[in-house]
Amino acid sequence: MMTARTPEHSQKNRRENISMSPDVAVVGGSAAGFFTAFLLAREGMPVRVFEQSETLDPEARTLIVTSRMKDLLQDAGSASIVNEIRKFELFTDGRAATISLDRPDLIIERAKLIRSLAERAQESGAKIDFARKFRSLAPDANGITLEMQRPGKETAETLSTRVVVGGDGAASRVAQSAGWPKLETVPLVQAIVPLPKDMTPDTVRVWFVPDDTPYFYWLIPESADRGALGLIGEAGSEARKHLEAFLLKRKLEAISFQGARIPVYRSWVPVRKKLGGGSIFLVGDAAAQVKVSTVGGIVTGLRGAAGVAEAILRGGSSAELRQLRRELDLHLLVRRAMHRFTQDDYSRLVDSLNAPAKRSLSRYSRDEALKVLWRVCVSQPRLILMGLRGLLTGGRFSSRADS
Repeated sequence: MMTARTPEHSQKNRRENISMSPDVAVVGGSAAGFFTAFLLAREGMPVRVFEQSETLDPEARTLIVTSRMKDLLQDAGSASIVNEIRKFELFTDGRAATISLDRPDLIIERAKLIRSLAERAQESGAKIDFARKFRSLAPDANGITLEMQRPGKETAETLSTRVVVGGDGAASRVAQSAGWPKLETVPLVQAIVPLPKDMTPDTVRVWFVPDDTPYFYWLIPESADRGALGLIGEAGSEARKHLEAFLLKRKLEAISFQGARIPVYRSWVPVRKKLGGGSIFLVGDAAAQVKVSTVGGIVTGLRGAAGVAEAILRGGSSAELRQLRRELDLHLLVRRAMHRFTQDDYSRLVDSLNAPAKRSLSRYSRDEALKVLWRVCVSQPRLILMGLRGLLTGGRFSSRADS
């Protein structure tokens, strides 16, 4: 006599257990994901990283970060550094200002950084599984059950773990599966271009053109002869058009283009949820850990990873996460003040940068927003009035996102 096969029975036959279930499963081979794995593994915690790509081949992208990255990573980030920046040149409506840096900013190559962090995680004992696409998670008696899919395999793999860390980016499937709201994103587009002959490789140029973008254009040298010219937009198609027009205006020809979707920080995203007998954490872009003033997320994402690792290891809260929340909220306040600045506002801003204000900007990095704001406003009180006017007239800044 043949027994009928129930849907539940069929589903069980399409799954197989993964052996060696870890204490912590990190989903997503991002910089923040690998850094979390490294911090936990070096403390002796069993960690596995699941990455959907068949090999570790992250997209190349030229980025600028503060020296804080060195403080966080020590020599683990050295391989990704391709240049150092000691001066910023700000331009708006025919005006210009130059700011020197006491501690140089770093130009890094994102793909090299991710590979370096993956190597450190493995050396510390973390196991990396490639070609594993996250499908779902569910509570179980011991913690959380993850379901992963391999290419070309009908049978899904499952494992039970105590902690899941979502390091799978702004469109995090872990976050969506666990009930976090979907993040808003904005487009980053940039072109690799020959460095202008009148520009030294230790200098970054920034242009404020609010008719094109409420953020800014940048040109960051990655070597003595090449740089990345880009902007953050509010709509992807418009951002690319503005970039191409700006390239023509500056008489620069693109060698190649790079792009990404960057999460917009609106308010602090709680990084932990309990599920069954376990916990789910988010790190990096998955938690919108991005300085919305400049839309930079490498350093803040690494800090978020350090905070989550601290919370997991100590079984509770994290001082690093509390400090990061204050920092991101302060950058949000700055962005709200500046998001509706006009060309005249930026002209007044550049004109207001007297010697003491420039000195404060030289001494403190963008990752020390409170110190920067306090020192600059003390040295140039006009900036307080400009900020208040921006807050009162700009209100809550908005972004439009398209593909």
